[in-house]
Amino acid sequence: QNQKTKEQIESLLQSGKHRELRDRLCCRLTFGTAGLRSAMGAGFCYINDLTVIQSTQGIYKYLERCFSDFKQRGFVVGYDTRGQVTSNCSSKKLAKLTAAVLLAKDVPVYFFSTYVPTPFVPYAVQQLKAVAGVMITASHNRKEDNGYKVYWENGAQITSPHDKEIIKCIEECVEPWNGSWNENLVDTSPLRQDPLKKICDCYMEDLKKICYHRELNVQTNLKFVHTSFHGVGHDYVQLAFKAFGFQPPIPVPEQKDPDPDFSTVKCPNPEEGESVLELSLRLAEKENAKVVVATDPDADRLAVAEQRENGCWKVFTGNELAALFGWWMFSRWKENCSEDADVKNVYMLATTVSSKILRAIALKEGFHFEETLPGFKWIGSRVKDLLDNGKEVLFAFEESIGFMCGTSVLDKDGVSAAVVIAEMAAYLESKNLTLAQKLIEIYETYGYHISKTSYFLCYDPPTIKRIFEKLRNFDVPQSYPKFCGVYNILHVRDVTTGYDSSQPNKKSVLPVSKSSQMITFTFQNGCVATLRTSGTEPKIKYYAEMCALPEQSDRTVLEEELQKLIEALIENFLEPDKNGLIWRSA
Repeated sequence: QNQKTKEQIESLLQSGKHRELRDRLCCRLTFGTAGLRSAMGAGFCYINDLTVIQSTQGIYKYLERCFSDFKQRGFVVGYDTRGQVTSNCSSKKLAKLTAAVLLAKDVPVYFFSTYVPTPFVPYAVQQLKAVAGVMITASHNRKEDNGYKVYWENGAQITSPHDKEIIKCIEECVEPWNGSWNENLVDTSPLRQDPLKKICDCYMEDLKKICYHRELNVQTNLKFVHTSFHGVGHDYVQLAFKAFGFQPPIPVPEQKDPDPDFSTVKCPNPEEGESVLELSLRLAEKENAKVVVATDPDADRLAVAEQRENGCWKVFTGNELAALFGWWMFSRWKENCSEDADVKNVYMLATTVSSKILRAIALKEGFHFEETLPGFKWIGSRVKDLLDNGKEVLFAFEESIGFMCGTSVLDKDGVSAAVVIAEMAAYLESKNLTLAQKLIEIYETYGYHISKTSYFLCYDPPTIKRIFEKLRNFDVPQSYPKFCGVYNILHVRDVTTGYDSSQPNKKSVLPVSKSSQMITFTFQNGCVATLRTSGTEPKIKYYAEMCALPEQSDRTVLEEELQKLIEALIENFLEPDKNGLIWRSA
């Protein structure tokens, strides 16, 4: 019933573009590391009115099977500020259609009356005891994309087998039901409630549980700049700073309000560093603000920059921020815990492609550290298990600037992370330290962990498959490489096939993940490197880290060694020229 997407298909048909029609119509969306995500437009593998209706019908069918009290407990729906004129597609409209499918089946829906940060949906699912929730967002992806992120009753993103079962249910009911197209139902149905005020108030109140130095925050002269990257973050970060006793951060005027075109940045991903933080850094210099916090468009991730003494800016990597957060959350726990608290009951988590710095801190301080597969859905589920078993989880992260401070939200959360880093900076300033200086102290105490993460673009799935299959059949069939250039490989773990040479039974401890490619190499020189495909974009990512002991403190030597190893990895394993890979633009 969407004229714009209907016209797109008719126009392709009239101009004989059969290959593109086949690409659009002959495959369905599947769940990746962040739910369903694709370009907006016509076709069954795109995000549009119909595919969102079909997905929600499948979810309804599955939830009806799983929960006898589904129609008492209800469902949460949130959305960001994305939109596309050419396909008459916006996050809000898709959210209304999601709600319509459920309301037409007499399911109570908690539908936010305005855009919210992604973490508000999992938080609301838990607070309102709903059976599940959906957030319409494509996070930091390019402006053409949108997505559909599903949370289970535990407040964590769905993992297997739920995702597979939902896909089956979607395929069983592709014809839209009566009422599924009625996006006005959210305005007329008595079963629709707006949870915005309640959830926002509760969230800000819960946030105070991880505020440790309110008096210092009230008094600090430190100034902060915040950019919300044309997304949802502005109002919520302002409220979070207020909850911690801070003066509001200075917003970047050109980026404060929602803009689905993300018109001031070449891509809306704060992880890209200084090139996309240009406006906020210039504003900070003008306002004499020493710290910049940047939330991505759906405010679930956080980038941080700090001005050095020479006036230049240090943009921290996700792994560096994790070292700071890990130190901070543990030291605050230690300072505030009861006398009978047991450090062995304390946990921190990270995804397997992230820095091992938390492992080093845990070994020295006596708490537990665990790894999960990439994607916060794995962290959220594991944290819930730990909490249910009486454990205390302080912090979890993934290197792509996703942080979970505390356990009010079982997903990454840029709003809470922004205000925690502000409190940390204010505390350190009272001790005449900067974030960057503290980071060096942490590395000197627990050992330098120097990492580099980057990616190549590859728009041809068969090429990606060929690259990884070659690594599984390197010199002879069914054998992995023993060397990478001059570097000796100690162990290989292949999560796609479930192989791990370091385990006595040669089986990976992490769950097998056949739908994506991921191989990790552990080298004799202490470096760990992973090659994997992105779950949300056409990228081959590489992650490499040198993990040194505290006594190996020559950073320059470690950096040089890491750089040489990465060059060998790219040249021998990825072969970008031969495979036509596009280098990440500087």
